[in-house]
Amino acid sequence: MAVIASIRQINRQFTFAVKRDSLLKFCCFIQNESFWSRECLNCITFANHRSYSVMRDSLHAPYVASPFDSSMLVKPNVFQHHNILCKWLHARYLSNASIELQTDKDVIRFSFHKPPGRYVSTNRKRKVSKRAKLNELRFYRLKAKKKMNSPNPEVRIRYKLEKAKRKEAWLIEKLRKFEILKAPVEAYDPEILTEEEKHYLKRTGEKKKNYVQVGRRGVFGGVVLNMHLHWKKHETVKVTCKPCKPGQVHEYAEELARLSKGIVIDIKPNNTIIFYRGKNYVQPKTMSPADTLSKNKALEKYKYGQSLDHTSEFIEKLEKELEEYLEHKARYKKAKESESQDFAVRQ
Repeated sequence: MAVIASIRQINRQFTFAVKRDSLLKFCCFIQNESFWSRECLNCITFANHRSYSVMRDSLHAPYVASPFDSSMLVKPNVFQHHNILCKWLHARYLSNASIELQTDKDVIRFSFHKPPGRYVSTNRKRKVSKRAKLNELRFYRLKAKKKMNSPNPEVRIRYKLEKAKRKEAWLIEKLRKFEILKAPVEAYDPEILTEEEKHYLKRTGEKKKNYVQVGRRGVFGGVVLNMHLHWKKHETVKVTCKPCKPGQVHEYAEELARLSKGIVIDIKPNNTIIFYRGKNYVQPKTMSPADTLSKNKALEKYKYGQSLDHTSEFIEKLEKELEEYLEHKARYKKAKESESQDFAVRQ
């Protein structure tokens, strides 16, 4: 059973003043006189200041909350241990707090709760000094240096492999930020070109000098914008891809055809694509599609992608090196065991 009350609320209800350092008086305000028997008070006197054990037999009457009776203050058997309790409890805990009296499970406990507001202390994070941070960094640096300079080759290889895998996971997480959801493909009627028209457009595109460069950034909004600008005065445009991995030019051709709604006429061996704008070409209002990256973000994505490729190659190299070392170690161990067996047989 728990009884919660506040000293300030009691002061408002009653005209006379109540001492804040008197815990026992406060308990008597909210409980019957029969609850505080002489045996109970004797138990409280010699108990710990945090938990007060009371036997159930000593409680002559059940707990009943009754209105305040001023005659209780006169009786000496109730407040004979008042001075002892005042020594246990500091007055500052009773200044702005509510007191909770719990009498369940044959134990009496008092707890103090500060009211919410500016008196409540918030748990702030402990500030770490600059020297402590430097010491922590120095510790990890020395630990890594110890592994790098270890005489055991397996320790060195495993340390490099763990570091490379952490970097690979970090790069993959970075590249996910540059993923853009592709816009739904608009329904349009593709134009059908005859072989003669394709041959004519192919020769025309080869002779003309207008072109668009797809560099290390790959396909982004600026490439599609330049294609539409060339299609203002020319029917065809050449798109050169440098640098380009083997087979990547076909991916570029499909992506540019989707974004620009152009028609692929031919793909040259030197990674050059010829695009035709179409017979019923109409310049769009937004020539740079919304589902493409900007120039700066495309360059940043390329740097992360290139670093990921090099890291993946380095991981494969380390895994192969570790496998070779373990095989060599197993062969050496096997040879040593065979030599010891031969020596034992000779003796």
